[in-house]
Amino acid sequence: MDPITTALIAGLSAGLGAGLKDASKKLIADAYAALKAKLTEKLGADSEVAGALAQLEKKPDSKGRQQTLAEEVATSKAAEDADLKGTAEKLLELLRAQPGGEQRLQQIASGSYIAQAAGGSTASVNISGIAKPDND
Repeated sequence: MDPITTALIAGLSAGLGAGLKDASKKLIADAYAALKAKLTEKLGADSEVAGALAQLEKKPDSKGRQQTLAEEVATSKAAEDADLKGTAEKLLELLRAQPGGEQRLQQIASGSYIAQAAGGSTASVNISGIAKPDND
């Protein structure tokens, strides 16, 4: 999952979660709001990404709505924008610093064909063993 989608989903999850100190909740809420504002500024309030995020905010645990947001972010190519990516990374850093934060982020990004990289490194997914159709 791209860093923008991961940050948005994790930010919603952390905001709802118990165990965070009030100061941490405020920092996370502010970073989430900053990312959401940048998305709105760059893509528009009526964009598919904004719509998908609004729906996810109503049901943050919905896997279908999370997937829809991921698809809309991918379609918009928002993850290629350095400014958006940097803002998302700031939110992710705050989330990782929370107790159990790294584990929470790992759970969000679980699924098929997912690679995660941290600290400026890269990751890739190689798929082998896929049967080719027989064209007889």
